[in-house]
Amino acid sequence: MLAPMRDAAADALTELEGEIHAPGAGLDRLRLMPTPFVPEVRLYLAEDAIVWWARMEAAAGHALPAPYWASAWAGGQALARHLLDHPELAAGRRVLDLAAGSGLVAIAAALAGAAEVIANDIDPYAVAAVTLNARANHVAVDATGDDLLDSTEAKVDLVVAGDVFYDRAMADRMLPFLQRAAAAGADVLVGDPGRGHLPTDRLTVLADYPVPTTEPSVDSSLRHVQVLRPA
Repeated sequence: MLAPMRDAAADALTELEGEIHAPGAGLDRLRLMPTPFVPEVRLYLAEDAIVWWARMEAAAGHALPAPYWASAWAGGQALARHLLDHPELAAGRRVLDLAAGSGLVAIAAALAGAAEVIANDIDPYAVAAVTLNARANHVAVDATGDDLLDSTEAKVDLVVAGDVFYDRAMADRMLPFLQRAAAAGADVLVGDPGRGHLPTDRLTVLADYPVPTTEPSVDSSLRHVQVLRPA
């Protein structure tokens, strides 16, 4: 599994490097831009992730993973803001960003002074995007594509997870992992804009933020987002 995943991430990195250096502009392009709620961090985002996805699938001739990494999701923005406003949470610590997407939270942890940052996502395009975004922000982030949710030890000091309770299957795997990490002594922070599968009875709210978002297909450009930890 490891070699094919690494090969897929390497191929995705080459593809995305070509995308960001391609001439032209439009809704189907990637552009380096400040994150709305975390302007200290710049990310390669799609002007319209759905339009970009459609063009890339047409070019590839087959289905591609949804480009969740190409939008600045509200939960991740709130977590990144929280880490930068409270750098003592990450400074000098080993940090794991789960379902990292663009790597926004991982990059914020690195900017806050983390000793080591791992950004994990099973989508090889997300692994590639994290690599490009960390490079653009001049920080060191180890991007990995392994599926960690069945592992028993996080072996880090802080676990961060933004926008991970979007469906029942993911929630049923994510919550036990976060609980195991907390039981092993890691601090755990979750960022969520009130998705339907958020286990509110097992989490305590630490902060809330009104977050502007670039997410596709949302009713409002501003979302109320909570930062939580296991109760």
